Amino acid sequence: MAPAIAAHPVPLATDADGVIRVGGTRVTLETVVGAFEAGESAEEIAASYPALSLADVYETIAYYLRHRSDVGSYLAERRAEASAIQREIESRPGYTDLRERLLARARDKASESPATG
Repeated sequence: MAPAIAAHPVPLATDADGVIRVGGTRVTLETVVGAFEAGESAEEIAASYPALSLADVYETIAYYLRHRSDVGSYLAERRAEASAIQREIESRPGYTDLRERLLARARDKASESPATG
């Protein structure tokens, strides 16, 4: 007897901020697509993000491959939003001073740490 074939819903949902997340987790569509485009296999992606099931990763990749144009437009929009937020943050008074202090602190911590190897 042949198994029953039924459509399975894509494991993607848009949150209140308009971000598409995978499998009811905090992992975003752009995270999975970015890893896939960087050459990672579905198994590697699932191993990197234990909250994701391997099936959800495969279904997300399949959705991306079937809807490249729509997903590409969504990702371009997300990049534009991120760039606008970064520009706004960097334009705030004191940003440069704060950034330099944080970088100096990180350098100091790195120089205090014993060398490994």
